[in-house]
Amino acid sequence: MSTGIQTFRRTHMCGNLRREHCGNAVVLMGWVDNRRDHGGCVFIDLRAREGIVQVVFDPSDDAAAHALAGDLRSEWVVGIRGVVRSRGGNINPRLATGDIEIAATGIEIYAKSETPPFQISDGIETSEEVRLKYRFLDLRRGTLQRNLILRHRFNQLARKTLSDRGFLELETPFLIKSTPEGARDYVVPSRVHQGQFFALPQSPQLFKQLFMMAGYDRYFQLARCFRDEDLRAERQPEFTQVDLEMSFCNEQDVQDVTEEILARAWKELLNITVPTPFERITYDESMRRFGVDAPDLRYGLELIDVSDLVKTSGFKVFADAANKPGFAVKAINITGVGELSRKDLDDYTDFVKIYGAKGMAWVRIKEDGEWQSPIAKFLTDAERIAMTERLALAPGDVAVFIADTQSVCHASLGNLRKHVAKTRGLVDDNVYRFCWVTDFPLLEWNGEQQRFFAAHHPFTSPAASDLHKLESDPGAVKARAYDVALNGIEIGGGSIRIHDLDVQRRVFGAIGIGDVEAQAKFGFLLDALRYGAPPHGGLALGIDRILMLICKTPSIRDVIAFPKTQKQTDLMLDAPSPIDIAQMLELGLRIK
Repeated sequence: MSTGIQTFRRTHMCGNLRREHCGNAVVLMGWVDNRRDHGGCVFIDLRAREGIVQVVFDPSDDAAAHALAGDLRSEWVVGIRGVVRSRGGNINPRLATGDIEIAATGIEIYAKSETPPFQISDGIETSEEVRLKYRFLDLRRGTLQRNLILRHRFNQLARKTLSDRGFLELETPFLIKSTPEGARDYVVPSRVHQGQFFALPQSPQLFKQLFMMAGYDRYFQLARCFRDEDLRAERQPEFTQVDLEMSFCNEQDVQDVTEEILARAWKELLNITVPTPFERITYDESMRRFGVDAPDLRYGLELIDVSDLVKTSGFKVFADAANKPGFAVKAINITGVGELSRKDLDDYTDFVKIYGAKGMAWVRIKEDGEWQSPIAKFLTDAERIAMTERLALAPGDVAVFIADTQSVCHASLGNLRKHVAKTRGLVDDNVYRFCWVTDFPLLEWNGEQQRFFAAHHPFTSPAASDLHKLESDPGAVKARAYDVALNGIEIGGGSIRIHDLDVQRRVFGAIGIGDVEAQAKFGFLLDALRYGAPPHGGLALGIDRILMLICKTPSIRDVIAFPKTQKQTDLMLDAPSPIDIAQMLELGLRIK
């Protein structure tokens, strides 16, 4: 009967019962997934974290339980006492518990539910906005529960792997000093020190370096990080990373640990053996071949430079780009994807414009080997023959060309390459190609501000062979930085850090931070370097992105319990929201 008070003691989880439990008396608890009244008997599917099991209420087993079962509705919370029995020939192959059912001999009703705003099941067509508004209901769905269970397992696996290797799990603070270099900080006003502000950490970077300088040798943390970035798809203002740092190490040491975590995760969570060591590619080669610094190695469609073939071309757009410093003419041979219509090519032209391209030239190779293209008449026979050979063009192929700055060529063709592969069925989601991208530039030039910025962060060590260029040619300096990418997505990045005070000052100088500013922003780090710092390096793995790939979900929000929208809002909490005037006065704030 229903008392509203829990007197049953749960013996099993709903999804864990199997044929070998037949005859056992059990007590289960969970939510009513659905109810079916078949006249004499009432059936419900009882749902909890581990799965679903069928319960049958037969008046001959327990008349009181049967009477209560007639009132049950979806999402009511109940306890069930009963006996496990075989379903005979009525097996449900879609359920792990499909061989058995529970013959109910008692029921307790703990809570009733109003009709939910959407059906609690996978495959629903409810908008994401509604699901995020009622996230506490959305989280009941089996897919999200499985995703978050996998997230738990990955976190525990990372913890054990690192602990077994002698890493210490140590916490770092959330309220820190704002040092705006790169993404914007989230700032927190101080009540005690009005007019002063803390910042939320974009990463534990400096603290983990201080741990190394303090002699802790190996550190890790499942760190929460915060970045106030512009609106971008699949980015969250707060995210979680496996953060690690090691003393007396080189790049290979950090990469070995990282590969062990990832290979173990794919084996234990997906039963997939990942070959190690991972493939390696330099930043320059990745940009040259794939146009991006996180290459997808599962298919071809590589970028080909044809600038040298069109320097004297009658097609002025090509000739101008081929002869101008910093510009290029690059192409992709879109082969093996079936017939491309003129509309497809127009759509590709619109697509590359997103990345700064002013237009896109194309050529289709006819069955007789002739070029079909609006630009064919501007090219000589020799130029067409040379490009046909360079691009390995065959009948049925379509080549697309971008003539622009190197960066626009890379961004437009690199992203078009991924777009074509996805839309034309060239991507195998069951293939995982990990790789390391190495030898990044240390600095990037900002044309608007007319100065260099740190490409990774200003604590990344320059390559020893390039130290002499820091003042004379800073843009040519390579970094001891490395990213790990999977199927075209960066899932982690790190570097060997600067442990020499003079080198740190020189890097600050290269990005326009003088001694006075450096002391004001990073005085604690400079002071620590004065007292002896070991060589050290580390890496951070993005847990959210990794789980998105493990769970094969297109949205990062499906692997985060309580995510923000793309507009950085929490629809469930209705946040951000104003604070009252008393709080503002207490903090010494006013809205301008």
